[in-house]
Amino acid sequence: MNVAFEDVERARDVLAGRIHRTPTLSSASLGISLKAELFQKTGSFKVRGALNKVASLSPEERERGVITVSAGNAGQAVAWAAREEGVDALIVTWRTADALKLAAMRGYGATVDTEAEGPTTAFARMEEAMAETGRTLVHPFDDPLVIAGQGTVGLEIVEDRPMPDVVLTGVGGGGLISGIAVAVKSRNPNARVIGVEPEGSDALRQGLEAGHPVPVTPHTAADALTGPFVGGNCLEICRELGVESVLVSEEELFEAFRWLYARTKLACELGGAAGTAALLSGKVRVRAGETVVAVVSGGNVAPQQAAAILGGL
Repeated sequence: MNVAFEDVERARDVLAGRIHRTPTLSSASLGISLKAELFQKTGSFKVRGALNKVASLSPEERERGVITVSAGNAGQAVAWAAREEGVDALIVTWRTADALKLAAMRGYGATVDTEAEGPTTAFARMEEAMAETGRTLVHPFDDPLVIAGQGTVGLEIVEDRPMPDVVLTGVGGGGLISGIAVAVKSRNPNARVIGVEPEGSDALRQGLEAGHPVPVTPHTAADALTGPFVGGNCLEICRELGVESVLVSEEELFEAFRWLYARTKLACELGGAAGTAALLSGKVRVRAGETVVAVVSGGNVAPQQAAAILGGL
């Protein structure tokens, strides 16, 4: 396995004092804890992996600058991390990406490329831009240093609460779920680590069934969960550590979004509600007395989308 628990611990040392240690909140009504990564810098967990990677660059790599591909959260994270490290950043995204997220990337000082039509063509566009510019890739999910950085979410979970029996989080390309699995399973091998995906964007499910990454064409309103494939490194970790996959419908995501807003006052993005959706819908059932943590992975939601979903109350 290409990411060990010691790599997550090293990432924690790199990130110490530079990002937030986000709170793990209790929800008595649902009987679970919520890891509130929506309070993280740039509004999502993504800064953990981005900064861990960018901080590792050699002087020559820093001089060439970095590049990533992203619907928004990874792009914002790489832009922020690059600014922190004094490195130039180019973010490849697509024409229909959320305007607020694009503005945030530019606000952190990055150049944004919107030539791609959607997530399925954006990776090819990134390869072109990388060949043209010689920039160093900060992969949005499938780099061991990125995975280790995301694993610090799991490290904080096991340190800040009783040892979890079940941990759930949404899945796009697999960086967060694989990092969390390394951290949590190293402390509690019997823990269930569950990746929750929209029915219309199931790269992890298909990858687990096939035994290798499978290209998918995402169709979901949860733009943070639109990985066009699960990363090979991520899939290897998930297969080796027995990560489970659960699918939820769009309406189940909407209902969890509304529930989190009304009952916990967490104004998350739709993808951040995925773990809660699996519990509320009964797609994941837990036994009495089990310690359960759902990761609320981000809060970068457009006001128009939030209003439309909440209007369904």
